[in-house]
Amino acid sequence: MSTVWAVLLLAVVLAFAVVRPRGLPEAAAAVPAAAIAVGGGLVPWAAARDEMIMLGPTVGFLAAILALAHLADAWGVFGYAGALAARASRGSPTRLLTVVFGIAAAVTAVLSLDATVVLLTPVVFATAAAAGVRARPQVYACTHLANAGSLLLPVANLTNLLAFGATGLTFLGFAGMMALPWLAVLAVEYAVFRWFFAGDLATPARPAPVAPSPAPRFALVVLALTLAGFAAAEPMGVAPAWVAAGGAVALAVPLSVRAVGRRLRTAREIALSTNPLFCFFVFGLGVVVLALRRNGLDDLIAALTPSSADFLGLLAVAALAALLANIVNNVPATLVLVPVVAHTPGLVLAALIGVNIGPNLTYVGSLATLLWRRILHARDEPPSTSAFLRLGAVSVPACLLAAVVALWVALKLSTVL
Repeated sequence: MSTVWAVLLLAVVLAFAVVRPRGLPEAAAAVPAAAIAVGGGLVPWAAARDEMIMLGPTVGFLAAILALAHLADAWGVFGYAGALAARASRGSPTRLLTVVFGIAAAVTAVLSLDATVVLLTPVVFATAAAAGVRARPQVYACTHLANAGSLLLPVANLTNLLAFGATGLTFLGFAGMMALPWLAVLAVEYAVFRWFFAGDLATPARPAPVAPSPAPRFALVVLALTLAGFAAAEPMGVAPAWVAAGGAVALAVPLSVRAVGRRLRTAREIALSTNPLFCFFVFGLGVVVLALRRNGLDDLIAALTPSSADFLGLLAVAALAALLANIVNNVPATLVLVPVVAHTPGLVLAALIGVNIGPNLTYVGSLATLLWRRILHARDEPPSTSAFLRLGAVSVPACLLAAVVALWVALKLSTVL
């Protein structure tokens, strides 16, 4: 019965996160469900507390990177990127898709997938309107590259941060090992998008004049230094959240000085940009999934997971991770899988491929996809569930296979070199 109750709690939390009745935040279901799991004896309080402490640095990074991305947007970074994309497209829908792919991949790698979803998606809508093209291919590219494009750096995704220690790699070592899978995924996603959205991309553009946008040099320099800080701080044991927070402070202080009359409002905006309710959702979801893990899920996953890092083992782990991400969400899936495969770094990287690419299959696969869906609903332009599922059904298997092949090659090269 404990397993049944744990499954029901998780199902309610994920269903609520997708439907969001009356626009209520995801935490409205996750926090009470976590309380029920603890109060009902599915999870001892000490275990729930330890789980939240373990998630703390990751959730802290989420809050800090969201604030950093919000401040970068306030400095005009995303508007500048959108203006560049509109001008570079020169009236071509296909060229605009290409530019958006490049920008989304870069934003995801540097500012994490949440920045791509929360801040780049609205800019892409405006850019598509300015370019006079249909926005659907570019908007869907934001969520697909937020997930699948987050393989490159440890800071690009919460899943990467959770598993980074188990890889045994340095910040730059992780980037070097995942560069080939990342490039393979971008190439496959681009090919799939060109085919899937051929009708949208063939529609003639009606571009509007795009006013020149000055480069926000100060903000771009701060972002570059923040990225360098992630690599430099890792060997010293400094958590990425502190580096992201430092970058946010560097961007916030000049804004506060310029906006003397609205400092309180600026502080409030920055605090809200951390999305505290969504952070509570992550904590609540972690406790609910822990209830399921303690009642049979961990044993089941351990029995299903191969122990060898040969090609078939890598592919099996990636596929299992992708499947699990679409059942329990990719952050909990990472928490379940990493302890099982931690003995072999190659399998940890394969698991990351699965939990990062797999969420493009369903809405519940990742927190970023839920945020993306919320943004589209807020604009009264809800995504087509049928189109999302069909696109995922084509892209996810192809990307998984391409990424695993590339990872297998990278692992072979690393042993030779």
